[in-house]
Amino acid sequence: MTSPFDLRIIVIFAIMKYSNYLSCFILISALFFSACKKDEFLTDSSAKLEFSTDSVLFDTVFTTLGSTTKTFRIYNTHSQAMNISRIYLAGGSTSPFKLNVDGISGKNIPDVEIAGGDSLFVFVQVTVDPTGVSNPLLIKDSIIFETNNNIQDVKLTAVGQDVYLHKPDHFPLTGFPAYSIINCNDVWTNDKPHLIFGYAVVDSGCTLTMQPGTRVHLYKNAGLLVFKDGTLIVNGTKNNEVTFQGTRLEPDYKDIPGQWGQIWLYAGSKNNVINYAIIKNAGIGIRVDTVVTPGVPTLRLSNTIIKNMTAAAVYGLGAHIRSYNCVFANSGQYVAALTIGGKYTFEHCTFANFWSGTTTRTTPLLVINNYYTSGSFVILRPIDSCLFKNCILYGDLPDEIGLDSTTLAPYPPSYINYQFDHCLLKTTKSITNSHYISCYKNLNPGFVNASAGDYQLESTAVNSFDKGTTPSVLIDLNGNFRSGFNPDLGAYEFQ
Repeated sequence: MTSPFDLRIIVIFAIMKYSNYLSCFILISALFFSACKKDEFLTDSSAKLEFSTDSVLFDTVFTTLGSTTKTFRIYNTHSQAMNISRIYLAGGSTSPFKLNVDGISGKNIPDVEIAGGDSLFVFVQVTVDPTGVSNPLLIKDSIIFETNNNIQDVKLTAVGQDVYLHKPDHFPLTGFPAYSIINCNDVWTNDKPHLIFGYAVVDSGCTLTMQPGTRVHLYKNAGLLVFKDGTLIVNGTKNNEVTFQGTRLEPDYKDIPGQWGQIWLYAGSKNNVINYAIIKNAGIGIRVDTVVTPGVPTLRLSNTIIKNMTAAAVYGLGAHIRSYNCVFANSGQYVAALTIGGKYTFEHCTFANFWSGTTTRTTPLLVINNYYTSGSFVILRPIDSCLFKNCILYGDLPDEIGLDSTTLAPYPPSYINYQFDHCLLKTTKSITNSHYISCYKNLNPGFVNASAGDYQLESTAVNSFDKGTTPSVLIDLNGNFRSGFNPDLGAYEFQ
């Protein structure tokens, strides 16, 4: 490509063919001097910079994990160019903050030019060193701008939090992601968050217990795996739940799915209990594999909210799950996928799917399945029982109930055994057969604000249809007593 310098030479020699040498000398001098001349900088001390913000605030930043990048702009509102003598961090070389100004990185950047009427981007990051202190630390600094003997600044503030770090130290070549093994029979406390990279594994024969208020943050694609003969006990309480979520704590990420992988109760794990937990913004909330102890639930799940998943809130594969007072909400595919057989009981649970992600949902919120395929073969796995009692199953698709079954001979129809007892269903199916007991179809459940994820009940809806049958769960998700004979459906009793 011809440069501006080369173009000047071409023009000069073209003119030389038709002009005298004196004219050419004058022209050459004008062109070269104009090429070398720089715009003069505005040096008036009254001329100052302007900024898109006077302060940059970072939400909680975990130790060893760098922050997200924050951005602001410097403006030169004058018609003449300005030279910023120096842009630097007041904290100097020891500052935990990092700068990049218009592509130049450093903590002390000299002689930054900004054209008249132009602007520059400033990018800021922060990394917090481990402190050994449980309580969050307030970290402050300033970016100083020296221009025409003027001192201006933009303030920086971050909250740093020390963590218990679970980082992979096992790196399988194939078939399984990098992982770390949790200390056998470990107890996780709520004094500092737990930060997981890769998979954190509860080993065979070991139990991991989480105390009330434990905070678990998982990096992209990370997960918690409970191996064969291992057990997970989550002991949350009302108003002091155990939380599982990603590492991005900015408000813009509070409801974004797919930020981490899954909680995986591997085939053969046993006696798992999750009570009062909030599990959000992953790929799969809880994956529960094949039952190991006949007659004993693989997972007892209660008083828990699982929401905003790219695939499924709860995913059972031949599992045994007993659940009550739970909300399963907003997934890109299924809220509940109960597949390749198993045994399931859900009482006073709310299943709701008003997915608003970047993809379009085409699958029902619930699917019940009693087989899988291997090549050209169909392998049947019985749904021994699948009971929904006093539940709401509702979403924004015409039919939210998916029954994916095969009854190939010699297997009887009972090979998929499901029942909805006093439930409100969004469906196009007939609900007059023996699989449905006193159910209600396509009536407005009266959620307070489904689009905002609030699935409590409004007073205008709770009396619009008959209520549930006598509950075995006498207290709702909010800790309120239920009506003894005609409780409200779902996880919440209207107050």
